[in-house]
Amino acid sequence: MPLVRRDPIPAAKAVGAASEDPRDLAAALGREKNLRSREAILARFLAIANDAAAAALAGHLRSEDAGLRNACIETLQAMPGPALSVLPDLLADPDADVRLLATEIARTQPTGTANDLLARFLEGETHPNVCGAAVEVLAEVGSPEAVPALTAAKARFADEAFLSMAIDTVLARIGSGR
Repeated sequence: MPLVRRDPIPAAKAVGAASEDPRDLAAALGREKNLRSREAILARFLAIANDAAAAALAGHLRSEDAGLRNACIETLQAMPGPALSVLPDLLADPDADVRLLATEIARTQPTGTANDLLARFLEGETHPNVCGAAVEVLAEVGSPEAVPALTAAKARFADEAFLSMAIDTVLARIGSGR
């Protein structure tokens, strides 16, 4: 079978080669179904990597398209500085699914920043599954400063056995200094 080169980035062309407006890119990303074109648009977001680009990507976290949501999370993870500008709002979002996804974005923040964000988040989070996601990230980035928030969450969700066990594991890890 002969190899045929496809037009590599039709959606990026549709947006306009000179367009650097994250709103235009976000609109194109939302319409695009071709994975290669979607990747080209996400690469443009990475090239821009500013607060407006992060906000535009964060707007897709409510998408019904799991592939699009995951691609936006990965792109936000690759631009931790700008992603930090949207994380507080994402972690305070009324939609538990958005808050849960935000914990994944926090995972790639510098360790101290991620620890502080998630410890504060854990203090007020009311959904056990979202707390579980934050605890999972704290298992990687948690420091002794997160112990009071973890201990309070454990007491608040005492009826959630999975969460108590996960928190105990993180507390043991933090206590052992690993």
